[in-house]
This record gives sequence, structure tokens and C-alpha cells, in this order.
Amino acid sequence: MIRLPPHGRGLRVGLFGGSFDPPHEGHLHVARMALTRLKLDRLWWLVTPGNPLKDHSRLTPLPERLAAARAMARDPRIVVTDIEGQAGFGFTVETLRFLRARCPGVRFVWIMGGDGLANLHRWRGWREIAALAPFAVIDRPGETLRAKASPAARALAGRRLPEECASRLALARPPAWVYLHGPRSPLSSTEIRRSEGRRSD
Repeated sequence: MIRLPPHGRGLRVGLFGGSFDPPHEGHLHVARMALTRLKLDRLWWLVTPGNPLKDHSRLTPLPERLAAARAMARDPRIVVTDIEGQAGFGFTVETLRFLRARCPGVRFVWIMGGDGLANLHRWRGWREIAALAPFAVIDRPGETLRAKASPAARALAGRRLPEECASRLALARPPAWVYLHGPRSPLSSTEIRRSEGRRSD
């Protein structure tokens, strides 16, 4: 049985996925920005077994990354969970299908950074992902132009909401998305690993 965080019909829940190896203050910044700007009730921090687009043979074990993310979260609205690890999911589209079926009435919003949008067209079933849940893109240093010019951004340009409508994104019928600008964190898990002498991917 997959253990889900508490939820209920009508609740606005952000889904913030990643390997978080390691989690850092930049991740917390993104989570809090999403909670505030999107008027979310909760944010589920989804610590994944590994990114299918990256080599994760030397990834820190999932239990250690979960514990580190929980120590980092420090906000009662944020719940750190390993749903994808419990279910054996390797792709976001599987996670969204499952959550839509298991949690009817919950208003999920997928949260990603600008680098995620830049590569979204490479994700398995990315068009279905966009059709399953509205998504918010948090601007990241050095990614703004690449993200906005990406194949997925161009394909979904007609479904993009003005930034001032971000608080209504959770109520929008997908596909719908918004690009959020604001203070940006330069922190990167890749750079942290590199500084620790670990592999960058």
C-alpha cells in the first residue's frame, strides 16, 4: 500500500519532484515561492529514486535524501514523501496518472524550475503530463531564455497564463501553466556535489 500524505477534495497541492542530491536552500526557496504565489494549501516534496534522464548510479541512497529533505523543509505546509519510490515509478507521467486516480478532487499543480521546462520535451509523455495537471515554472539563473524558447514552451504558448493570474493556476483546466519570476537562488545540487568531489550527474 502506497502511503500518501493527508489530502482532501478541493485542497490545492503543489508537487515538487526531484532527486534532491543534496537538498539545499534553493529548493526551499522554490517551495515557499510556489506556496505563496500559487496560493497552495500544501506542497508535497517528492524525493525520487532518480532522474531517468541522468546517470544516477552514484546517487545518494533514497532514505538519506529523504531524511536530508525533511531536515531542510522546516515548514508545516511542506510534506516530504517518497511516493515514487514506494510505487516504483520512474517517470512523472506515471506519478500524475496515479495521483489523479487516487486523489479525486485534489487540485494538483506540478512545480518545476526553468531548466525543467527547457528539457520538458524530452520527458516521457510530456504532453500527457501537461494535460494531467497545470504546472508552474520557477525562474532559475541562466535558464530564462532557454526555457521560454524550448519546444514545450512554444507548443503550449497558447495555454500560458499571465503571471498576475498565478494564484488561479490550481483552478485552471489543464493544459495551463505560468512562468514565475522573482528572487532566484544560484544554488545547484550539481555544483554542491562537484565541490564535494562527487560526480556532477
